[in-house]
Amino acid sequence: MPENQHWIESLFDSVYALYETAHEYQLAHRAAQVAVETVNIDRRKAHEGRITIEGRVTAYNNPLTREAHVDALFGLSRLYGDLESEVGRRYEEAACLFASGAAWAIRTVLDGGTPAHVRFQTEDGRPVSGGMNIPGLDTYSGGPALDAAYDSVLRCTHAAAAAEDLAGRDYVSDHEAGEMFRAGEVAGGLADVAYAYGLLAQRALNFVLLEPRRAREREIAVARAAQQSQPTA
Repeated sequence: MPENQHWIESLFDSVYALYETAHEYQLAHRAAQVAVETVNIDRRKAHEGRITIEGRVTAYNNPLTREAHVDALFGLSRLYGDLESEVGRRYEEAACLFASGAAWAIRTVLDGGTPAHVRFQTEDGRPVSGGMNIPGLDTYSGGPALDAAYDSVLRCTHAAAAAEDLAGRDYVSDHEAGEMFRAGEVAGGLADVAYAYGLLAQRALNFVLLEPRRAREREIAVARAAQQSQPTA
């Protein structure tokens, strides 16, 4: 990134970097999900060949044997499952940073700010996502789609809070357990919903930066004209 880059381009690049980060984790999560399915024991025909484990016997004092291929499938399923969970968590985190970062940039510019980069609060040294609401875009044609996407984000976050509340109770009835399960399913879509919202907010940022870009172009034109009007030696 050029050291003398104007704040407009630097801010847009900052949001774009958040998009690229979320996109990388999205692709990684999709790959992890595919990996899990490739070793799904219910869908795979495991080879029935066995191996004998030296020095180990069964309860009936017979040599202990194992199905090597089945062991491999179960082992890989655990590994890929752990990977899917971890990458999924990071994808959700990155998607929320992308969405809230783009929203922060828009709000700050609308308030007259000229930030060079998106700013985040931190928790244990790591950036944490902030508010995603974007008021003040009444004249933006993409406003309705942005509002609808934000409502979807709220549904997921509210569902996550409800599921967490129910999970933390000492006793949960059968009815509440069903509610907790359904809320957890809705909350599980937060990463994709936040990512989609971030894409729309990124486009909205382009709209919000139109006037600052025009002002910058006018400044450059005035400076160029002044330079050209200087008498030559």
